[in-house]
Amino acid sequence: MLLRRKARMLRLLLCGRVGPVWMWKALLLFVAIAFAGQLLGVIFNKSSVQPVARSVFSSPEARGPSLGSCRPHTHIMFLKTHKTASSTVLNMLYRFGEERDLSFALPLGYQLGYPLPFNAHRVKGYRGPRVMEFHIMGNHMRFNKPEVEKVMPEDTYYFSIIRDPVALAESSFAYYKEVAPAFRKAKGLGDFADDPKKYYDPRLRNNHYARNLLWFDFGMDHNANFSLALAQRGKAMIHRTFKLILVSEYFDQSMILLRHALCWPMDAVVSFSLNARQQKPSSSSMGGIGGTWMGKAALAAGVGGRVGRSQAKAVPNLSLTEDQREKLRQWNALDWYLYKAFNQTFWEEVERFGHAHMEQEVALLRSRRDELARVCLRDAGKPVEAHRIRDKGIRPFQSGLVKILGYELQPGLDNATRTACLRMIRPEIQYKDVLDNKQFPRQQAPPPPPPPPGQHNPGLVVGGAGGPGGGSSRTGQRLVVVGGGEAAGRAVEDAERDWDRSHLIKSNLTSLRRDKGRLR
Repeated sequence: MLLRRKARMLRLLLCGRVGPVWMWKALLLFVAIAFAGQLLGVIFNKSSVQPVARSVFSSPEARGPSLGSCRPHTHIMFLKTHKTASSTVLNMLYRFGEERDLSFALPLGYQLGYPLPFNAHRVKGYRGPRVMEFHIMGNHMRFNKPEVEKVMPEDTYYFSIIRDPVALAESSFAYYKEVAPAFRKAKGLGDFADDPKKYYDPRLRNNHYARNLLWFDFGMDHNANFSLALAQRGKAMIHRTFKLILVSEYFDQSMILLRHALCWPMDAVVSFSLNARQQKPSSSSMGGIGGTWMGKAALAAGVGGRVGRSQAKAVPNLSLTEDQREKLRQWNALDWYLYKAFNQTFWEEVERFGHAHMEQEVALLRSRRDELARVCLRDAGKPVEAHRIRDKGIRPFQSGLVKILGYELQPGLDNATRTACLRMIRPEIQYKDVLDNKQFPRQQAPPPPPPPPGQHNPGLVVGGAGGPGGGSSRTGQRLVVVGGGEAAGRAVEDAERDWDRSHLIKSNLTSLRRDKGRLR
């Protein structure tokens, strides 16, 4: 019965007895069009679905050739020597640790008490041996093994990097000319090399930059007269402590040895050169950053005045004759001995690694660096002057009479790629701040800057020699301890100033700090 009724309705519909015929034809046409549109939409949607693009940092090339069944080292101590490409190496350590949420032995300021011998209490958050696990230590220090061992675990991997003393002197002269009195007095590096003793006074602060700087950074007496026995003892001490000494002149080969020693993926040792100086001066000087936080930091640190005056000065003359180069080797005889000795051990390591194997991996490293530069950086990775970098947060700190170059990120990067690229170009000072904020998120903000002269400071004032209070720092300058009470009283007894003129005041295991500025 039901089927008969449906058949009758269908006949009436087709015969036009239920409503006008044109209306039903239009309705059928509309239904057909809608159905066809839906069908085509499904087809086109399916064809337009693309697989999610894989980040360049997750490609197989990111890991590099297999390292076998080794486990990555996560307890690492890097002695960051000066002017040896060590900032680029530190960036690798920062990236590796940040990506894996490792803890860093960070300084209270920006260096671990340099140029004073390292003391464990210079590490932020240190509360005694084995109280807290630190994975990575790498900021500038003057090496002091017993104190380092208080901070770092027993299985820590120690390594460092060296550079030809002549090239190191060239870089140091350009970077520290307005800091080291011996350099400041000389017209040019050649002038200094002709008669170093004319300009050098071992008693003056910061003159350690002008003689045997590597020897000094390794914690030894850089003013000692050279003797073969002394040089051999220094080399033996370094060899016992440091499992690998990299060579700046063979940076890529050094990175391959380091990658295998630490069992790290290839991308962990791929880098862009950081803190590099401009080789050819331009018409403007210092990159126009006087108004940025970095320029203000230099002023606050007590060097900015000289830096500011130096803006009108010419870039220092670094040209040397071969005779002057030889004189610099003699002047830095202890460093020259270390360089020759560890250059030899370096190539012995390469020999054990295999020359063909080394050439293959260096080629992969360079290819990977070029690929990441194309992805990450503007202008195919060409470094630029700091004032041309639009993102002020990644402008490198400027010091000395030459410009320190940086990089700009490629626009339009996805979030994950941009984060990874940013880590590779973030300057050391800003990167240290990022890690500090992550590791110590509840730390109080630094105290305000000191009031102008003549205004009252509520803190406890400790006079210099002959000043109020009868106390003095190692430099004979006034110290201010914010607050008072018993803790401040104890702190006065152990007050000292960091190399960058920051006030560091220790009270047993607690350090009170008034940072007058940031200086690399």
